[in-house]
Amino acid sequence: MKRILIANRGEIARRIIRTAHRMGIETVALYSDADKHAPHVREATTARHIGPSPARESYLDQAKVLAAAKDAGADSVHPGYGFLSENAEFAQAVIDAGLTWVGPPPSAITAMGLKDAAKTLMAEAGVPTTPGYLGEDQSPERLRAEADKIGYPVLIKAVAGGGGKGMRKVDAAEGFLAALASCQREAKASFGDDRVLLEVYVTRPRHIEVQVFADAWGNAVHLYERDCSLQRRHQKVIEEAPAPGMTDAVRAAITGAAIKAARAVGYQGAGTIEFIADGSGPLNADRIWFMEMNTRLQVEHPVTEMITGLDLVEWQIRIARGEPLPLAQGAIPMIGHAMEARLYAENPAKKFLPSTGPLEHFRLPTERDGIRVDTGVEEGGEVTPFYDPMIAKIIVHADTREAAAHKLAEACAQVEVWPVKTNAGFLVRCAEHPDFVAGHVDTGFIEARLEALTTRVEPTAHILQAAARIFRADAERNLTNDNAWQTWNSPWVSFNQAFGFRLNATPVGFSYIGYDGHAVRVEIDTEHVAVRDDHFEPSDGGTVLFAGGDAYHFTPPEYGAHAADVSDGALTSPMPGRIVSVGAEAGARVAKGQAIVTLEAMKMEHALTAPFDGRLVELNVQVGDQVAEGIALARIEGDV
Repeated sequence: MKRILIANRGEIARRIIRTAHRMGIETVALYSDADKHAPHVREATTARHIGPSPARESYLDQAKVLAAAKDAGADSVHPGYGFLSENAEFAQAVIDAGLTWVGPPPSAITAMGLKDAAKTLMAEAGVPTTPGYLGEDQSPERLRAEADKIGYPVLIKAVAGGGGKGMRKVDAAEGFLAALASCQREAKASFGDDRVLLEVYVTRPRHIEVQVFADAWGNAVHLYERDCSLQRRHQKVIEEAPAPGMTDAVRAAITGAAIKAARAVGYQGAGTIEFIADGSGPLNADRIWFMEMNTRLQVEHPVTEMITGLDLVEWQIRIARGEPLPLAQGAIPMIGHAMEARLYAENPAKKFLPSTGPLEHFRLPTERDGIRVDTGVEEGGEVTPFYDPMIAKIIVHADTREAAAHKLAEACAQVEVWPVKTNAGFLVRCAEHPDFVAGHVDTGFIEARLEALTTRVEPTAHILQAAARIFRADAERNLTNDNAWQTWNSPWVSFNQAFGFRLNATPVGFSYIGYDGHAVRVEIDTEHVAVRDDHFEPSDGGTVLFAGGDAYHFTPPEYGAHAADVSDGALTSPMPGRIVSVGAEAGARVAKGQAIVTLEAMKMEHALTAPFDGRLVELNVQVGDQVAEGIALARIEGDV
């Protein structure tokens, strides 16, 4: 293997490039129109254009990928994760083209790629599995009947799914058919397969997975477990290794089951066996069941690297070369505790709505002892609506779990991104939460504490004072006489040399010597406030100050934007995307909270709902339409 084509993009492409170059192997990057200037393109030995921005026309086009490999003289293909990484047809096509596939045999991908077949195979191999419905009859009537038989809450899962796509928890029978339709649409869009299975929903589930490796010589080992229970809508948020509360006896049982699962399919390379554990009490080997196997490298593999000191990509390459496993089971260390937080381009304050746009300001924690940052974007780049909204991974390592949580919170607090919104402040609040620090985690952790975790901390006195000093300095540069203070930003000023501005469009007033009755005033002494290098002046004016992972945008009143007003019933597109569902016809009566239009963007569905009871008087889109951000989709007229 002298030249590897990386059939992927972003941070995983950069991750593979780093290891390959260290091993003396050249790399070939792929890029779509949207990724022309992406870092992974620049860092590879060479690169090839793969097509338009949508993934199905570029990174998911098998013929284009193979043609690029041939054109670039690659002798092997590494799929990363996502895209074609678990596509057995693509793996076989790579092998048939005479290239080395850096992954498991196509037969293993096939065996484990469909959740229903995989569960049946695991049950036959003696691996415990969760009860549910795995039948071929996919009619809504049969699925509804099986769900009723299992009992609610029930979990619908895409047969070919992964990453939380095509997965819904259903709490009652009356919501089943709507959830099923949404699952099937999302599964079809993400995997080209709308089949689903049903599982009993464990009330306090924990998501624990085991990293396994196997070679062509019959050897198989595990690299311990990871806990991925901190999730939102089945999307992992914070992962860690080892799992909190894990005992030696339970670890032996779960890793033994994982090795058994890998051997059952003749596995080779890196794989992850995922289990669901009953988190209502201490971990018990009898209350842990096989869920699925991911036949690829995982997004969260860095936490395993941090506690073992091993390079998992290097192991993948060596096994693909035909080499035996680098270490025997007894020689694999487990040192300290590691955590990884996924930094997403999304706005937690607005129901985690994905955020797109240019990265005018982009600062991540500095890598140092015990802190690692993997990212696929950089300042001056852009977050587009075409791919997953994860823009970075922040990984930490410490001697203890408590120390790791503290270090993770500190690292996430150093994130500075503008104008794209991120979940950095949300991650800080998760890592700092007493229950998380204590190890009381399950997949419902975030939902149960959603308001506290998504409510942004009010700016501290330092932030407010720093903003005041910046605005005072601006005013003093631009105003030449005392009378001007009376008119600057009126009516937020008074005759006693006060001035005001807006914080995220909300009026905030500061007075040097008093309160003028127009706004809440804070007595401050800006003469003694030092403005740290934690602020940024965006292109649209004002000043952004960063603290705790959150961004605070201060502007003078004349530049302040008003918050969106939905009192007129207008529903506008919050981002570019495709209309996948319309919930009512023009002229129909609708109820508050009813889904009117469902938009697909960044591989997820986003429902736009009626803000109040009324009539749908205007509907401007239909299923299949591509819409831009800010487009008027519908309008509801309220009851008089």
